[in-house]
Parts: sequence; structure tokens; C-alpha cells
Amino acid sequence: MGTHVIKMPDIGEGIAEVELSVWHVKVGDLVVEDQVLADVMTDKAMVDIPSPVHGKVISLGGEPGEVMAVGSILISIEVEGAGNTRESALSAVVEEVAPAPAPKVETKAAPVVEPKPAAKPVVAAQAPVAREVDERPLASPAVRKHALDAGIQLRLVQGSGPAGRILHEDLDAYLLQGPAKNTGASNPYAERNDEQQIPVIGMRRKIAQRMQDATRRAAHFSYVEEIDVTALDELRVHLNEKHGATRGKLTLLPFLVRAMVVALRDYPQINARYDDEAQVITRLGAVHVGVATQSDVGLMVPVVRHAEARNLWGTAEEINRLANAARTGKASRDELSGSSITLTSLGALGGIVSTPVLNLPEVAIVGVNRIVERPMAIKGQIVIRKMMNLSSSFDHRVVDGMDAAQFIQAIRGLLEQPASLFLE
Repeated sequence: MGTHVIKMPDIGEGIAEVELSVWHVKVGDLVVEDQVLADVMTDKAMVDIPSPVHGKVISLGGEPGEVMAVGSILISIEVEGAGNTRESALSAVVEEVAPAPAPKVETKAAPVVEPKPAAKPVVAAQAPVAREVDERPLASPAVRKHALDAGIQLRLVQGSGPAGRILHEDLDAYLLQGPAKNTGASNPYAERNDEQQIPVIGMRRKIAQRMQDATRRAAHFSYVEEIDVTALDELRVHLNEKHGATRGKLTLLPFLVRAMVVALRDYPQINARYDDEAQVITRLGAVHVGVATQSDVGLMVPVVRHAEARNLWGTAEEINRLANAARTGKASRDELSGSSITLTSLGALGGIVSTPVLNLPEVAIVGVNRIVERPMAIKGQIVIRKMMNLSSSFDHRVVDGMDAAQFIQAIRGLLEQPASLFLE
């Protein structure tokens, strides 16, 4: 028997250290080749570290939340044969670099029982959690909708995700407990003195650092405008009825991206990045739109590259692809970097007004609030219209208030007269 040492990977781009986010194995576990051993967090993305060998875990090189240098020992695995004694060359995946490893030895003894790949374990049914009535547990919008559809009070569900986040698996486990345990029979007025300490690590730490950095460095100001999207939504419904079966369904997001692309032609100072250390503003001809996406591990911003060269359905397809990649943890580093302006939307949870935080080094972020039907006065008549607010933020060091207002007014005009989106 020998020992195979896996070292912290060199993710590239000059990164000297990464954060160990979560272990998927423990000492004594049997692992197989390509099984994910751990997740590590870079400045931009979560990266899986798979095993290059079959064997048994004999030691772990760090604790979740620990920042480890590239090249430090991550994990040691007991293997058949001599193992390795040289550093493993690792990138996005772990590839063994060892001196002339011995060929795999096939034995006729009792076969080794290989464990299942360390995907997320099945969450065991647990007793309801007694949260305060006004306490808002961590959960993605999709999980909240799942809970609403199933009639589950999220405050009663134990979360197994990072920082106690509630996952779809937690809802399924809670439902398995049966209706008797789902009634929340515990006294909601009982005094509570319990406390829970949640370490801020992994994606949550990166989000906190980026938000703090953005609010500290940029001079934020927000601008809110009301938009009548009745005609736009009618066009969307018509296009879906005519082409939805062959080209895919359209949400409002592709129209918003298109409006941003067209408006930015007249306001190039908003499609820009600001390097405040070098004191240089870079205006981009290409429009790379970051689309803020909620995932089980936190907020991610995959990038629709060259939005200026995509039609509605091409934009919609790319948004869906990137959102799925982000939510499943499969988005690459390139897909999560390089945006020039960001679009953020909470959909039906969008509220009336928001003040989105800039995604540095960008100088603008466009926030979408929910659509509501309201009575409006048009040509002396009271009519019901679909109204939506855009709540957008800008970096006042780069963008003047007049330019920001005119940019949003340009988007408003395009959305209220949607035919103008396609006039060249």
C-alpha cells in the first residue's frame, strides 16, 4: 500500500491561495476516481476537486473556511501500489503527475465495494425547527416557490446547505415526515433562548467581501423610473404563442437586455469599467451583460457575452443556459467574469423599489421590480395597465446624474414602444 497526496490546485490567473469551502469526504471514506473530494472557492467561482485515484482517505489538510496556499497538501489517500511522492499538477480538474506509476493490479480477491460518488447526501427527516415567526430562513426563490406550492412553512424546515440554507432536498425530507409533523404544533409563543453561530465562509464570504468592497469604493446613487410594459407583455405573449413551441418561451429579460444594448449606443460611458487604482475608465464596444442569479450557494453573476450580437431567442437561450449552470454549480470561471453591465431581477419577489449594489468594476446595474396592474390616466381615461419599476444604481465617480436619467428614460421609451427595439 502507498499514499497518494493531492495538493491544492493552481486554478490559474495568478491566484496564490484559495478558500477550502466544503469537504465531501471524511477520514476513513473509500473514494473512487473522479469522485468529488472537496469544493474550493476562488475570487470568482466554486471549483470541484475530484480524486484521481481509488483508495481510502487517511488525512484531510484543512478545515472549511480555511484559506490555503496553492501547492499545500489538501488530502492524502491510501492506495494500492507505491502511491506518489511528487506534487500533483492540478487545474480545473486534478490530474496525477507521478513517476512511472505501476499499472493497476487486478486482484481475484473479494472485490472492493466502491462508494457512490459524493453527490449531496439524502437528507434525513428531522424534527421541525422552531424559528421565530418573523425570521426569514435562507432559501433560493425556487425553493421558496416549492415550499409555497407544497404548503410548507420554511421557518419549520432544517436547512442542510451552506450557512443553513434550505435546499429542495430539505423540503422533500420534511414532507416525508407526514402531515402530523408538518402542522407546526409547537407553541409559537414559547420563549426561546437558543443561539446559532454560522461561519461566513465559501461563497457567502466572497459575496460579503464584494458587497462591502463595492459600497466602500464606489459612490453609489440610485434612480427609479416607472414603465408601462403593457404593450411589451402583449408582444411577448404573442411571440410565445407563435414561436414558443419551436424557438422557446420568452420572459421579459431578453427584451430588457435588448433595450439596454440599444440604449447603450447613445450612452457608452455607462457600458464601462472603472479601475480606481489606475484611475482609468475603459468603455467597451461589446455589451457583456451580467445576469444576477440566485443559487443554493449564494448570488452568482453569469455573463451573456456579446449581447449586442444576439436576437431575442438567442439571448433567452443563453440566459437560461447560464442560469442553469450557475444554479447547478457548473458555471466556469469564464462564464462568471468579464461583464460590462449587470441586470438583476427578483421576478415576482421584486418588490416596488430596490437599491442594487454595483458589481465592481462596472459603473451601472439595472434592477427590475415586479409587474403590477394599476389604474392609470391615459388621454383622460382611467385604464388598467401593467406597470413595472426599474431601480438602477450607478457609480457617481464615472456617471453623471443626467446621463443616468437619460439612459433609463431611453430604456423606458424602448420598452413602452417595443417595436422600436428592432428598428435600425
